[in-house]
Amino acid sequence: MYDEIISLENLFAAWQEFKAGKEGKADVQAFGLKIEDNLFALHEDLATGAYRHGGYEAFIVNDPKPRNIHKASVCDRVLHHAVVRVIEPLFERKFIYDSYACRKGKGTHEAVERFRSFAWKVSRNNTRTVWVLKCDIRRFFDSVNHRVLLDLLARELGDPKALALLGAVIGSFATSPGRGIPLGNLTSQLFANVYLDRLDQFAKRRLGLKYYVRYADDFVIVSENQAYLENLIPKLERFLRKYLLLDLHRGKLRLLKWHQGVDFLGYVSFPHHAVLRTKTKRRLLARADEHNRSSYVGLLKHCRGFGIARHIDKSGEKRYSHRRFKDQRYEKHLQSRFGSMHRL
Repeated sequence: MYDEIISLENLFAAWQEFKAGKEGKADVQAFGLKIEDNLFALHEDLATGAYRHGGYEAFIVNDPKPRNIHKASVCDRVLHHAVVRVIEPLFERKFIYDSYACRKGKGTHEAVERFRSFAWKVSRNNTRTVWVLKCDIRRFFDSVNHRVLLDLLARELGDPKALALLGAVIGSFATSPGRGIPLGNLTSQLFANVYLDRLDQFAKRRLGLKYYVRYADDFVIVSENQAYLENLIPKLERFLRKYLLLDLHRGKLRLLKWHQGVDFLGYVSFPHHAVLRTKTKRRLLARADEHNRSSYVGLLKHCRGFGIARHIDKSGEKRYSHRRFKDQRYEKHLQSRFGSMHRL
């Protein structure tokens, strides 16, 4: 497995995947100018054991709340892609169907639709009250325990050299001694799914939860029995603390009725429709313009959002008309001062 990860064929394929959409970045361009030399050098370091993972560049992204992002060097990020290309298929076949974060063919929209389909089944076509237990894991990425993560990886990977490489990637970052994975790493997305697959298996196999959906560290459980869901909370808490050294976020724990609206992954779902969460709507209205119309259309087609789309379109028309008026006024000013020669 280690030889497959560090093979030149895999490293060059990883480079092609990594650079997609990043060709305009200065560090990516610099690495790409001597791509063969850089990848051959990376291969040599990995083959001889000389490779050492570098540090991180830290910055904050507001999406919508502040998130600390840590970006590794281009060389290290190419290696992350090379690692994921080889080991992800081995874990993917073990994951439950209803885990939706960072997996091909899945995502937030699919998770919300799955949740809604579960709620409809439990409601028996809207004839019964549906209760939803909504959970969030407290500071998940900062709390991932390195030792536990490596143990979970070792259960599937039998190559000591591959495990040592993963240990180097995991150990390259920490929020506290022996804890934390960086939001900026591609490997962190896979590691998060590997870590929380232990929770998924407990939920499905031990607790027998039929209507369970997880996206990253957010998950929902659907039932017609309120008391049943209440009794699940201490069981989930004990499992997370004992086996994964994690805690449920008590401040975000919610037991809700579906017909009153359930806020999950940016949408508030009701039996007959869904609307955007208020914070998501405000962020969308603040950012949307004629240049990224396709992005908000894709978001709004999954909910009742015609009014928002119309508002954004009107705002875009106003901005465009105002800019065109300013351009025409400036054109007249140039003509009055310099005549037609200014066009040259």
